Amino acid sequence: MTEPEIIFSVEGGAGVITLSRPKALNALTFDMVRRMDRQLVDWAGDSAIKVVMITGAGDRAFCSGGDIKSVAEMVKNGAAARKEAGEFFRLEYTLNHRIFTYPKPYIALIDGIVMGGGKGVSAHGSHRIVTENTVFAMPEATIGFFPDVGGGYFLPRCPGETGLYLGLTSRRANAFDSLYIGFATHFVPGAKMADLRAAIAASPHRLEAILKRFSQAPTPVSGLVPYREKIDSCFGHDSIAEIFAALERDASPWALGTLKTMTSLSPFSLKVTLQQIRRGAKMDFADVMAMEYRLSQACIDRPDFYEGVRAALIDKDKTPRWNPPTVDKVKDADVAACFQSLGAQELVL
Repeated sequence: MTEPEIIFSVEGGAGVITLSRPKALNALTFDMVRRMDRQLVDWAGDSAIKVVMITGAGDRAFCSGGDIKSVAEMVKNGAAARKEAGEFFRLEYTLNHRIFTYPKPYIALIDGIVMGGGKGVSAHGSHRIVTENTVFAMPEATIGFFPDVGGGYFLPRCPGETGLYLGLTSRRANAFDSLYIGFATHFVPGAKMADLRAAIAASPHRLEAILKRFSQAPTPVSGLVPYREKIDSCFGHDSIAEIFAALERDASPWALGTLKTMTSLSPFSLKVTLQQIRRGAKMDFADVMAMEYRLSQACIDRPDFYEGVRAALIDKDKTPRWNPPTVDKVKDADVAACFQSLGAQELVL
């Protein structure tokens, strides 16, 4: 018998969502997203459900992202499959918006890896609980994409330029970094997460008091703190060329290491991501999601997307051949075209 990919249960006064693809690090499929969205609608209207909790099965990941390998393969399989790939993003972003506007406490229990689409089903909820095992990243530039699922809203609202830094470098962040940038709201040791879940389910009306009892102060401090001044200085520009130049002028081991990382990523993705985050700083969440839907449809049709997924997830040779190969070869007009309205195909929330 095939195990379900997503499980919905009721525990006391809590609706519980369990992402249940542990071998795939709980990556989101089209069906999982569709079913989760429908369930949230049902629970929103159910007076017996006081809170919603979401967790991941297994001991490695909360959610590693969307099943981007399947999406890339759809893009290559003709018009009908390409249309389905586009609809995956429409439904995923609709789900992200539902979570952002959810009328009940939405609590993400994030023990392990949370990347890409995993952020979309956690960061926009009211409570995000991390453990010492949490690893957070937005690695989309490594696969010729951009930090979507609301990254254009969340990242520019991180302290200073830390969000842009994370989005342009795909740097991994630990639990303490996650608290510092505002992704996480509470830190609870992994050994206590099951007890926390049970306590919330038993007394959802006492949610805040329960979280206060279980949570601990973050120690040590975020590893971003010692580099905060450099991050704000080097990433406080509106072009990738200027950011590269600032890193070269700084010339510290941190700056040169950051520059080396960025020059290995998709040049087109870097330029799109910078514009996405700068524009998103001035938008409300629904407008950001509409913008990101436009970007998703443009980017999945560009060569870097399949090439990035091929190198990372299909052939796994880790040597993508980007097109264009360098930032200076990326045309600003091509980047701007990704942000243009889709007309009747726009995402309307």
